Amino acid sequence: MQKISFVIPCYRSAQTLPLVIEEIGNKMRQEALAKRYTHEVILVCDGSPDDTFDVIRRLSEQDEKITGISFARNFGQHAALMAGLRHVSGDIVICLDDDGQTPADECDLLIAEIEKGHDAVYARYDRKQHTGFRNFGSAVNERMTRMMLGKPKELYISSYFAVKRFIADEMVRYENAYPYVIGLLLRATTDIVNVTVHHRQRTSGTSGYTLKKLMALWMNGFTAFSIKPLRIATLTGAFFAFAGFIYGAWTIIKHLFVNPDQPVGWSSTMSVMLFIGGMLMLMLGLIGEYIGRIYVSMNAAPQYVIREIVKKEA
Repeated sequence: MQKISFVIPCYRSAQTLPLVIEEIGNKMRQEALAKRYTHEVILVCDGSPDDTFDVIRRLSEQDEKITGISFARNFGQHAALMAGLRHVSGDIVICLDDDGQTPADECDLLIAEIEKGHDAVYARYDRKQHTGFRNFGSAVNERMTRMMLGKPKELYISSYFAVKRFIADEMVRYENAYPYVIGLLLRATTDIVNVTVHHRQRTSGTSGYTLKKLMALWMNGFTAFSIKPLRIATLTGAFFAFAGFIYGAWTIIKHLFVNPDQPVGWSSTMSVMLFIGGMLMLMLGLIGEYIGRIYVSMNAAPQYVIREIVKKEA
């Protein structure tokens, strides 16, 4: 009999988490799945300031299938996923949210695609119930993964996905700081499909993604697994150097042959200088971001720090 491992990053989810766990248990006890699979649940508390880990501790004491992991501080959703992936023992790994918006009772749809032989499957929502701000962030992230990571245009990426165990094992080989799960999955396999599921409205709390966290996520995606931003910087610099040469040549020709008495424009010169200067600072900042990440990796900065692991003895 095979095993399904559920990995759930947890942050401010004391109210919703028990319902998610109950839904998973009810689904896995259904005859269609119970005959073929056992399951486990890995709950990773990402430094939540409320009593989320107290709830996780209680759940793990009641059910030997549940393992609770507590971070020493907030490291982010992707770090929590990496920690969960390192503690799974199942043949299929399913990752989902802790707020109940991702329907745990539709996990059989993801499992069915894995059983067909696909390496990974992402849930595609029939109608997203996120806020406008969160939808905007998802749209930007979608565009970024296509440009920088080569994600197929038709592939929809979400936080609800399933992978075969060998894909999870390949993903956790990445040990540097700033993990980016989407990039790790995309570089491990191209056999990824979508399946449509229902997306629910949030019943409690608000999204943990702030503008600061979304910006950090986008920057991580830009620089974690692609050097395309550096190539774009090189091409941009070459374009402006060529444009500057043409403009300079035209200015000289115009002064010598068209209008020798026309003074050189101070305003236009300052505009060009400010624009080029801004572009240079932007490119230097981008290069600095790459160098900074190299520095952090060389200093062996951890992806996460585990304070405690709780699990009921079988």
